[in-house]
Amino acid sequence: MAAETSPVMDSKSCEPPKYPKAALMNEETGTVTMGFLISTDGKVVESKVEKSSGSKSLDKAALGALSQCKFKPGTKDGKPDQLWAKVDFVWKLE
Repeated sequence: MAAETSPVMDSKSCEPPKYPKAALMNEETGTVTMGFLISTDGKVVESKVEKSSGSKSLDKAALGALSQCKFKPGTKDGKPDQLWAKVDFVWKLE
């Protein structure tokens, strides 16, 4: 079995998602789980919502913002490889 390390998000490389106005007015909260396919140079190649927060607008805002982040690429057998990263984002009202 190949030794594999998952890609890691560099949260300083991108802006955090902004609360959509309608979701804020409706006091929507929740956790969205997303999958990002990360290339060997740390860029997002593909993204998808794996588990919805229960709000389409929150899911879309999180996916759009976090797709802009850079990642430390994952490795397989010590070499950078294109792998999926799972990221949770929690929407909560301050």
